Amino acid sequence: MWERFGLSVMQRMDPERAHALAITALKTGLLPLGGPVTSPRLATTLAGLALPNPVGLAAGFDKNAEAVPALSRAGFGFLEVGAATPVAQPGNAKPRLFRLTEDAAAINRFGFNNEGMEAICGRLAEAPRQVPVGLNLGANKDSADRAGDFARVLAHCGPHLDFATVNVSSPNTERLRDLQGRAALDRLLAGVMEANAELARPLPVFLKIAPDLSDDELAEIAEVALAQHLAGIIATNTTLSRDGLHGPHKGETGGLSGQPLFEKSTRVLAKLYKLTDGGLPLIGVGGVGSVEQAWEKLRAGASAVQLYTALVYAGLSLAGRIAQGLDEKLEGAGAASVAEITGTGVDAWL
Repeated sequence: MWERFGLSVMQRMDPERAHALAITALKTGLLPLGGPVTSPRLATTLAGLALPNPVGLAAGFDKNAEAVPALSRAGFGFLEVGAATPVAQPGNAKPRLFRLTEDAAAINRFGFNNEGMEAICGRLAEAPRQVPVGLNLGANKDSADRAGDFARVLAHCGPHLDFATVNVSSPNTERLRDLQGRAALDRLLAGVMEANAELARPLPVFLKIAPDLSDDELAEIAEVALAQHLAGIIATNTTLSRDGLHGPHKGETGGLSGQPLFEKSTRVLAKLYKLTDGGLPLIGVGGVGSVEQAWEKLRAGASAVQLYTALVYAGLSLAGRIAQGLDEKLEGAGAASVAEITGTGVDAWL
């Protein structure tokens, strides 16, 4: 009841203001959150991380790690906060977040707005948590060494993380996606992995990629990821495509997320699964808004999934509902674990 009322109120508000209100509500600690949803079938290991369930929160929801204690009790199996850059930055001018209600989607052009790695790291050091928490690593817009920024954030925040994600796929920082090219990506990841090796407790490091890559570009990324011994790939970030949209904000610049991204991101996921022979853990994100869509991501090659935009329309309880639904589907399929169904439907997406 409280969630339906809250959603109805926030849908009438400016979307960025509504998002800030949601974070504030979580920080109060007063919301009725039941803790991670789990079962013997749902509990899974992802790149060495013990997850109570395979349904995670994508980066961008809690950019500044303000609500980690509450979010870790919201039904998710793992959380990703950030993106964090070395120095605080305001991001792009407002308005920069737009609901496309008719499409169950959103367009954002935030531009890595965040309070900087020191503030974020301070909160992560103090935040109690019930599930693994990772940080999305970013680069400052005006940095003279964007590749080096990722390593700097990891070196500073690494001791307080369970995993880290290199984000070179945001469309909202000019020329950031150029770092997905083979030579640039190889150099960037070499620096990140060197910083990771110097941590007292090296972390699983993931790479988050765009959905708008060609097959040749995907093949290069898969080769680099394997060569650099990454823990896995997160597929995918938002898209620049505007195909089939109906909302009045469909022409806004920025990255599109939500339902229109589901098929595109799932095809990329399946291709990566094939390119890596199922040997590299993949996290499926993009348009997951139901149990059936989460199930399809897993069957297309994901070991886990992440949510974000669907929470805007369905509420925070969606994470627990999807996890419970996956447990029922695993039981119905006679599967004892998520790993047993990962990749079993990949050919349908190729």
